[in-house]
Amino acid sequence: MTGPLTSARCTLPLVEVSVTELDLACLPEAGTVFDRLLALRPGQVVVDLSACRHIDAAAVGLLLDLHRRLSRADAVLTLANPNPRIRRILQITHLDRVLSIVTDRPQPRPSAGTPAPTPARPRGAYGRASVTVGDRRASESVDRDEP
Repeated sequence: MTGPLTSARCTLPLVEVSVTELDLACLPEAGTVFDRLLALRPGQVVVDLSACRHIDAAAVGLLLDLHRRLSRADAVLTLANPNPRIRRILQITHLDRVLSIVTDRPQPRPSAGTPAPTPARPRGAYGRASVTVGDRRASESVDRDEP
């Protein structure tokens, strides 16, 4: 990844990244994808780790750098759905104390007469980007729906 974000103004409220591999071998590719995503000046980046089998020290450094660059731009990095092994690595490295880590768990079915909970989405979200990183390839899609 190159330098810090230059503008704190959010142009895309949410960027979601699905990671299937995050280690030294794919670090240049992942860094390039993150650089391109940061150019969108997101308000929040969610890195979905549900399909990721392994992360190493280089990946931890990349996540910390991404967190630092987003923080400078008043944006947030969230790690979503790490498997138990990756969650343990995040705990050992104390990344769980620095970054927000969320797990989507199935909600219990509401009883009769109780409204079902609605999934949380950022307020005022009008655009979204998603990226898949891993398997030695990256794909991007950006969908903007201006208010």
